[in-house]
Amino acid sequence: MLFVDVVTTSAAVSATRSRLAKVEALAGLLRRAGDQVRAVVSFLAGSPTQGRVGAGWRTLVELRIEPAGEASLTVERVDAALGAVASTSGKGSAARRTELLGALFGAATEAEQRFLLHLLTGELRQGALEGVMLDAIAAAAGVGKEDVRRAFMLSGRLPDTAEAALTGGTDALAGFGLTLGRPIRPMLASPGESLADALGMGPCVVEYKLDGARIQVHKDGDDVHVYTRTLREITGAVPELVDLVRGLPCRRVVLDGETLALNDDGRPRPFQETMSRFGATNERELLLHPYFFDCVHLDGTDLVDAPLRERNTALLRAVGEALVIPGALEPTEERAEQVLADALDAGHEGVVVKALDSPYQAGRRGKAWRKIKPVHTLDLVVLAAEWGHGRRTGYLSNLHLGARDPDGGPYVMVGKTFKGLTDELLAWQTTEFPKHETHRTDWTVHLRPHLVVEIALDGVQTSTRYEGGVALRFARVVRYRPDKDPPDADTIDTVRSLLPAPAG
Repeated sequence: MLFVDVVTTSAAVSATRSRLAKVEALAGLLRRAGDQVRAVVSFLAGSPTQGRVGAGWRTLVELRIEPAGEASLTVERVDAALGAVASTSGKGSAARRTELLGALFGAATEAEQRFLLHLLTGELRQGALEGVMLDAIAAAAGVGKEDVRRAFMLSGRLPDTAEAALTGGTDALAGFGLTLGRPIRPMLASPGESLADALGMGPCVVEYKLDGARIQVHKDGDDVHVYTRTLREITGAVPELVDLVRGLPCRRVVLDGETLALNDDGRPRPFQETMSRFGATNERELLLHPYFFDCVHLDGTDLVDAPLRERNTALLRAVGEALVIPGALEPTEERAEQVLADALDAGHEGVVVKALDSPYQAGRRGKAWRKIKPVHTLDLVVLAAEWGHGRRTGYLSNLHLGARDPDGGPYVMVGKTFKGLTDELLAWQTTEFPKHETHRTDWTVHLRPHLVVEIALDGVQTSTRYEGGVALRFARVVRYRPDKDPPDADTIDTVRSLLPAPAG
């Protein structure tokens, strides 16, 4: 398959707002992909099959290679070239990578060069097209959407799911199971309107919503692996968690939970201090404490499809009460209010209300889990920053904030803010933002979508100022979220859902 077919399809998908049209375009390409389906899906999803290939933004934008006049590159050749770049290491590796990339870009047309640049710098960001891609895989293979979604939930990888669907159909998709050492996508909570409303879902458990970092732990005897919410392995950076899990009274287990650094009085330390451990290559003095809230496998039994009530029983058997996140099972409204108050008093964000009859819906942000926080926040993408005035002169300050288009279009601007920025954050932004710069004007530095920031707000209002038709009210920066990628940001639909209900 020619690489230009991928580039053309990507452009067609980006040019339409119709979900059906996106699915049809992608499915048509997948049917023709043959043995290159893994690479095709990887490219369209915004990441090479090799993941990061080791080429930095500066290296790529400074290539400036004359484009080819005609499209001749094949998907296979592009995939092989990127594999060669990724495997290059040792003395002289930077020069060798530049040489390999130069040869690849020299064989690419202008449109193909542009696609490659976006792909390798993370700007393509069609990871946000995940739901559309899953529907396209189902359509191309002639299999059920739920079969595809379940296989993806358990594999965590779109290329694996697509290859199975298109080569083996429903039977191959059914062959995916939970495998120790292969992380699954985490189940997510939706914002709840109020505690009383969330309690109305029926039998439930109310748990603290900790201000920590999400972890997924796999244990098979003494073999332990720890993953982040983005499925990145951090086992080597968290030896205290590994030692603790090795000592659990079970042989094989997969746990979902949070970890955080605590002060001597047991209160959570700032989120940034917890996250600093995730980038470490060796043990530091700042120790992490885990709290687990779900168990999806225990000693040979998969529990993904089991109700939460059953998974909770397994969780207690696996880790004991001391490591289970605090909360209350089937509480009265008065008891639930007390759990929320206790969580806030302890320095946490709020609570999560979970339906006891719900299965573990990996990768889904459904209504079975609802987070209740006194201050509403959104995770948004920084699109640009303006130079500051007054005491902020010389610093990149006022942030342009974007919500994710759930169908993979460009990020939708929903507001600006410089509120909440400390002197430390202003200095960090001014140093960090140019690393992600695409272009600038006299007053504004525009960024590729890379940085996720948590924004507190008092509400949302209709507005003609921004394309999405909504604007944030009294937005302020809470913190940056290095544990999240742009596809994890909140969607424009989520932002619009916060609009006040029409009167009457």
